[in-house]
Amino acid sequence: MKLKTAGYIAAGLLVAQIGLAGAEETTAIKLVKPNMSGGKPLMQALKERASYRDISDKELPPQVLSDLLWASSGINRTDSGKRTAPSARDWREISVYAATAKGVYLYNAVANTLETLISHDIRPLSDMQPAALAAPVLLLYVADYEKMGNTKPEMKDFYSAADTGFISQNVYLFCASENLATVVMGGIDRDLISKQMGLKQGQKVILIQPVGYPKPEQKKTEG
Repeated sequence: MKLKTAGYIAAGLLVAQIGLAGAEETTAIKLVKPNMSGGKPLMQALKERASYRDISDKELPPQVLSDLLWASSGINRTDSGKRTAPSARDWREISVYAATAKGVYLYNAVANTLETLISHDIRPLSDMQPAALAAPVLLLYVADYEKMGNTKPEMKDFYSAADTGFISQNVYLFCASENLATVVMGGIDRDLISKQMGLKQGQKVILIQPVGYPKPEQKKTEG
């Protein structure tokens, strides 16, 4: 009887674990409504735009995180679903992922949510630079080449790089407006990061961009 009972308990625990795993795959974190007003004037933000590698690990408040993601590629025209950053032929082939100490999340601009992709920190496993490891939020820009149809491979590379540039500049200007620190990084092990994220064939990591508060001793980089 004890063995039978133990078997039931073990089976129950296994079912519970499977259920939690399934729930984890579909977990979405609802973001607060982005604040689309305020901030510094555009010309001032352009004047103060800079790259910083000395980034604090201080967490971003929920409102700042939501505003950051909306600025990157959120919807600014609800009638068409078009974004704050342009994309070639309106492919919208660039997805924005946010990596934190708790996991990796896909930004869903339509639902204004973060969809859980992975529930652990991949940054130490992906040969990241110090600034990417320290920042509370690491944005990863991933191109989905399948969304670009039969376009020639070299043009897919070109357009995905250009479209990522638009998004990363939006983030730069938002950070300048909100007194945050950021820097774009291209010297990364894309294959290793893709493996850690479980990306499918046809998806490619273009750039990463850590975001956080500057350290008191912050220094501007050359960018």
